[in-house]
Amino acid sequence: MLVKTYGSAVQGINATTITIEVNVTQGINFYLVGLPDSAVKESQQRIDSALRTNEYKMPHNKVVINMAPADIRKEGSAYDLPLAIGILAASEQISNNNISDYIIMGELSLDGSLRPIKGVLPIAIQAREEGFKGFILPKQNAREAAVVNDVDVYGVDNINQVVDFFNGKENLKPTIVDTRKEFLLNVNKSDFDFSDVKGQENVKRALEISAAGGHNIIMIGPPGSGKTMLAKRLPTILPPLTLQEALETTKIHSVAGKISKNTSLTTKRPFRAPHHTISDVALVGGGQFPQPGEISLAHNGVLFLDELPEFKRTVLEVLRQPLEDRFISISRAKFTVEYPASFMLVASMNPCPCGNYNNPDKACVCSPSVRQKYLNKISGPLLDRIDIHIEVIPVHFEKLASKQKVESSEMIRSRVINARKIQSDRFTDFNTVHSNAQMTSRLISKYCELDEAGQHLLKAAMEKLGLSARAYDRIIKVSRTIADLEKSDDIKSEHIAEAIQYRSLDRDGWGA
Repeated sequence: MLVKTYGSAVQGINATTITIEVNVTQGINFYLVGLPDSAVKESQQRIDSALRTNEYKMPHNKVVINMAPADIRKEGSAYDLPLAIGILAASEQISNNNISDYIIMGELSLDGSLRPIKGVLPIAIQAREEGFKGFILPKQNAREAAVVNDVDVYGVDNINQVVDFFNGKENLKPTIVDTRKEFLLNVNKSDFDFSDVKGQENVKRALEISAAGGHNIIMIGPPGSGKTMLAKRLPTILPPLTLQEALETTKIHSVAGKISKNTSLTTKRPFRAPHHTISDVALVGGGQFPQPGEISLAHNGVLFLDELPEFKRTVLEVLRQPLEDRFISISRAKFTVEYPASFMLVASMNPCPCGNYNNPDKACVCSPSVRQKYLNKISGPLLDRIDIHIEVIPVHFEKLASKQKVESSEMIRSRVINARKIQSDRFTDFNTVHSNAQMTSRLISKYCELDEAGQHLLKAAMEKLGLSARAYDRIIKVSRTIADLEKSDDIKSEHIAEAIQYRSLDRDGWGA
């Protein structure tokens, strides 16, 4: 008897429906075809044990299973459940009247219980788009899939519940999540706040400008000056995720298996802080069967690289393309997958190997050549993609002990949101540009006209401070953001003056 069940394969952050054809006829042997990987091939042993443990029969006849389309590689153990249900239906142990109305996915344990799987959100979205009535999956994944409307999501604990459901013996209750309510309930929650930070007003200002214009930023300062603490609080002043951004972010984390069983939606902007020993594959994504890397997990959020010069040069260089394109393509011999990678890069570093250059309280023991060698670990093209360089000075005891009220993240965020609204209106006709940091040279010419005083100031700064040519566009972009924060239509000379001070590493002789 020939029976069809349906599963799904995830490629990138999108899913493709897989038709599983099971035919039980006279003969012997078990055949599984359709480009399955080794984990799928091993499913025969798991299915056999699960069926026997639960007093079902594994057919002794010839079993042929085809997974179509055959040109898509089927990976992992998530096909155990649809294969098992197909075998039971083809051997007439369960009814097959409405099996084809559902996407079925889940990994079987030897006792028939189900283990959670990856990528259920894109699978649920695909199930809705193709008109399936429902999605049957492990209970641990049910809340994650239930954020998709117009498709019933049934979370099950074991294969018996699925069999009873198709035989009409058990009515499974669909998991229901009020996506909008849950999103609004959690979108502004955070464990960090800028009110925790004493002093560092100039760095807070730089981070506010960075958040307002989507500018990448690097903080340079001695150990213990607060660079990491400040970086962790940057997401709290970014505009809240929109519902669409939350769904897109959740899809990536779903594919990577980073969604907990009690979570249905990612409501906070991601903050990823990989260790400096990370490999280039772990950072950008990849592997034999590609998975999202840290830059994709930071999509719509912040990627924080602490101690930037300690990262391998090859690791830092792979950041250049995704910083520019805001996505990463991973190519293999037979396919290519793309993952979104629109993140803000926040980096920190010591100014020299000993960490005390420009420290007012401690003397630096590094020679100019040693300092320069340390700075040269960061390539010019990468530095070119970082708009703001800010020096962080340790806070003295008097400020740490001060009881003076400090501005909260909510107050700073309100100004950032207003500036982003101005930019959204400005770039409404451009699909690929959403913030000042993304402006092309043509857009800079259109929206960033300088008056005569501003041009003279910028020219003098370029000459006297020895600023590099690559600093020119960055200064103008940051000036535009400062003007937006001040609700000014024009870029004034004071906006340019402030932007100039955020190019520390471009200054001729810095570190000498």
